[in-house]
Amino acid sequence: MPNASLKIDHARYVVTLDPERRIIRDGTIFVEDGRIQRVGKAAELADARADRVIDGRLLLVTPGFVNGHMHISYAHPVRGIFPDACLQAYQDSGIRVVMGECVTDREAPWPLPRYATDEAATRTAAFIDRWDGRLDGRLTAWAMPFSYETCTAELLRALKQVVDQRGTSLTLHHNSGPRARKEAEARYGASPTAYLAALGVLGPNVVLAHALGLDDAEMDCLARTGTAVAMCPVTAAKGGRGIPEHGRMPELLGRGVKIALGCDSPNNSNHLDIVRAMNMAAIQYKDARQDMRQVPAETALEMATLTGAQAIGLGDTLGSIEPGKKADLVLFDTQRPEWQALHNPINNLVYNADGRSIHTVVVDGRVVVDAYRQSFVDEARLFEAVQEIGEQLQARTGITFPRSRWPIV
Repeated sequence: MPNASLKIDHARYVVTLDPERRIIRDGTIFVEDGRIQRVGKAAELADARADRVIDGRLLLVTPGFVNGHMHISYAHPVRGIFPDACLQAYQDSGIRVVMGECVTDREAPWPLPRYATDEAATRTAAFIDRWDGRLDGRLTAWAMPFSYETCTAELLRALKQVVDQRGTSLTLHHNSGPRARKEAEARYGASPTAYLAALGVLGPNVVLAHALGLDDAEMDCLARTGTAVAMCPVTAAKGGRGIPEHGRMPELLGRGVKIALGCDSPNNSNHLDIVRAMNMAAIQYKDARQDMRQVPAETALEMATLTGAQAIGLGDTLGSIEPGKKADLVLFDTQRPEWQALHNPINNLVYNADGRSIHTVVVDGRVVVDAYRQSFVDEARLFEAVQEIGEQLQARTGITFPRSRWPIV
């Protein structure tokens, strides 16, 4: 029933992320035709009637979370397989997704999909034309060159033109730092960020992934051009990227740059839990700068919701619980241990919780996770299949696993 109305009634807290950043105690949200129609105190919405009512007395409600950078997979062995295969999973699960096909036209130290420049641009345009707007608008297609190091200037310009003409966006990996700036200066006569700016490959419809090691001039450039970034705090920590030296999240925020948080990939962060990424964002810079005022819990939550939605160009329709916005909502179970005692709901959410306390998920007004369960796949069979596929891949490649430092007997 995609157009069924929904009422989340008497929620313990509704964290709206509206312009006043209201946290409504004993709040109610009324959803119809996939959009939020009303939000306020439960008493104010007592007259609202809905096809389904969720008792929210033990639940905290937030806007839907935005994962601004994630890889499904890498490399040639899976090229061309996933867009069609994943579409069925996206459709069945009800997820909202931005996706693209990675392209490069230069040699790289990794086995990335590489094409002639014209072919890479043509493939990207065809991909966007085929997929953008599918799944009742839940699917958005972007251009996704891997990085400025693996793409020629001609390809980067061509892809920016593709997205400008189609009203969509472009994302690529981007880092800087003393060594990267020295190499870019020698090759292009400019820093990595200034090089992209000179090509015209920056702007409000561009998201730079990771964005570590930027200097003041590069950050000013991003702010001036309205370019957004997607930072992956767990990947940065696990990969030993040197946050005290290279992390620039507080400075970017201070300049008004829109930042989304990302989980990157299972082989980098080892999880795809944006709540845990939000936690890392909130604690990482406190330690790096030895200053507990850095990146407050509220700022981390903004990056995971409203600011993240703005970063990917969807802030007008997503990221906050306001009338007229799409009904993407997350309901947390506050009866779990990590929520005790509950005095400041934002602190509990950011510093205590993780994705395991998510009770219900709503996308476009449709309940896609209901009381911890989703109905689109048999989880036990899926987990068995993933283990079997992993073992088969291991056997075919001859790679010896597990790579444990301790003996498994």
